[in-house]
Amino acid sequence: MFQSKLITLLAAATMLFGFAGCSSQKTEAQNMEQIYQQQGVPVKTQIVQPQSFKTQLIYNATLSGLLESSAYASFGGRIEKIYNKVGDYVKKDQVVMSFPVETPSAQYNQAKAAYENAKKNLARLEKLYQKGGVSQQTYDNVRVQYDVAKANWDAVNRSVEVKAPISGIITRIDVSASDNVKRKAELFTVSQTKRLKAKIWVGENEICDIQPGLPAVAEWHGRQIKGQVKQVDLSMNVMHQAFGVVLEFDNSDNAVVCGTTAEIKIFTYRNPQAIVVPTKTLVKRAGKRYVYLAQNGVAKLQPVTVGRSSGLNTEILSGLQAGDTLITEGQLLLEDGRKIKIIE
Repeated sequence: MFQSKLITLLAAATMLFGFAGCSSQKTEAQNMEQIYQQQGVPVKTQIVQPQSFKTQLIYNATLSGLLESSAYASFGGRIEKIYNKVGDYVKKDQVVMSFPVETPSAQYNQAKAAYENAKKNLARLEKLYQKGGVSQQTYDNVRVQYDVAKANWDAVNRSVEVKAPISGIITRIDVSASDNVKRKAELFTVSQTKRLKAKIWVGENEICDIQPGLPAVAEWHGRQIKGQVKQVDLSMNVMHQAFGVVLEFDNSDNAVVCGTTAEIKIFTYRNPQAIVVPTKTLVKRAGKRYVYLAQNGVAKLQPVTVGRSSGLNTEILSGLQAGDTLITEGQLLLEDGRKIKIIE
């Protein structure tokens, strides 16, 4: 019996405290409302001024030389000498490394002997041919044999002496002297590093915003190089399920190293004299957008037409002009025509 009365008293006390709490909160809200009516809703503002506004898309991609080519082993064997190092500038057809001429798979001596023999036969037959000692067909046959032997000899020389495929900087050497390599092994890479390129893959939701000529930057470890979009695919790559986009960058001072992964920014839109507001200041009502302006001590609900958004900001196409006082904080407590108090 005693426990039942105690429970009843506790329940009653809880209800009293609850009523008291609700009453206190209601009174506090009423007091704040009275303060707002008397002194105005506290807000912060800023003066609208034209500023540069841009939107961008960000990707990651590997940078490579605008022109880049690798040299491969024509046969398997041991690397005898490497004449250059990474970072050296080489001209096209300059010898970069070589194999021993006695490498069995090179057939160097056989090709040399065949070429020298064909050369002697041709020289001897030419004298006879000029004197009418041999027929045209015989001379032509010997000439063909010489041409074949010379072509084979040239091919062997190219194989033994590995030359630079293009002029540029050696950006990678994949072997060392005395290494045994297999046929078609990649030996070294030459790149033209004054201009770099990158290929990115863009989804169908963004490809409409990218077109040739758009400015771009590539950033790597705090270093930036400027460039632009050069090529935009018109059809989707089935494997990547995306559209390929090729960009080129000026790297005339070699600020960025080939083969690095850089952050690529493509600037899809730029307005040097835009009216821009923080996106948080926009109010949406009945599908339309508004902002609050401070005018003569009251809040004015101003309709606006919005453009693009970037980060925390949105471009305003109409409805605002330079010199307007935009309310940036406190707008959630406002209504059109309500008294405001600007605070710093």
